[in-house]
Amino acid sequence: MASDSDDCKIQLRVSNYKAYVWDVEDIATLRAKHHVCGVLTGTLPHLSQQNVFLGVPLVLLPEEVVLLLEKQLAVLIDDSNAHRPPSAEALYRWNAEREASASQQIAAAEAERASEKAAKLSTSDEAIRKRKEREAKRAAVARAKAIAEGLTVDEIPEIAVVPATDARSSTPSKLVAPTFNVTIPASSSELEWYAPEGRTHPTLDSARAAGVWTYPTTPFERAKCRVFRDLWEKGNFMGGGIKFGGDFLVYPGDPLRYHSHFVATVIESPTAPLMPMEVVAHGRLGTATKKSHLFCEWDEKTQEVTYFSVEWAGFG
Repeated sequence: MASDSDDCKIQLRVSNYKAYVWDVEDIATLRAKHHVCGVLTGTLPHLSQQNVFLGVPLVLLPEEVVLLLEKQLAVLIDDSNAHRPPSAEALYRWNAEREASASQQIAAAEAERASEKAAKLSTSDEAIRKRKEREAKRAAVARAKAIAEGLTVDEIPEIAVVPATDARSSTPSKLVAPTFNVTIPASSSELEWYAPEGRTHPTLDSARAAGVWTYPTTPFERAKCRVFRDLWEKGNFMGGGIKFGGDFLVYPGDPLRYHSHFVATVIESPTAPLMPMEVVAHGRLGTATKKSHLFCEWDEKTQEVTYFSVEWAGFG
């Protein structure tokens, strides 16, 4: 159940056993203060045909979720059940507010466009007036020069003055309906029928009892959580290591500033088998990617993590 102290914690919204962070300030706090990076998975509205630059929501690794709850830095919210079925009156009010907001934005955009159009017309009229003045001055200078050369008024050739073209063409152009961009609030947590009360879980036990969160369940998953926590407590940043053949990537600082130094592989117990071919493969792969491979052995009895670093070395 939620309490007053849970309001200041970071809200992790759970759906299908995945934890999402939707608040940008919470994402910044997680990264800057708690050394938790996660992965941005949301498509940017104006750059929807690419997947290099992504936005909210932020998806957290399950080990990151367990760490945050154990450190009492976050709470889990059963997001799907927190959205109650809305009543007809609530839907009507929501739709009316949305239409009113869109109408206000369109009216403001039309007023701004009319102001810009009036400014352009004023500038156009001023330009036409100045051009006519310049042509009249040229004609007067040419007439004075001709009189100075001894020509009579009748002998002075007429100075052709190029008529100024009015920017506002008399030919009616094809009318095009103006288009406007309307911003619609997308946060569902502000909806009238969104009620996280009673759906907030500050501990893993309460979330597991409610069926919202199940990780970790196996000895290997528990070992991954302990190794992740131990590396985090040493001041490291962690990320997913599947691209480099491991469980985690270990960074000495923010991944935006540093390359990872280690690829970590978790060994669930001191008695877990480790084949020689695995050691050779991890050592060569780590060297090829300019990283050391880190074997992290979790001992449930002593509650300690032992680390073994492997690098490929040439002999002879």
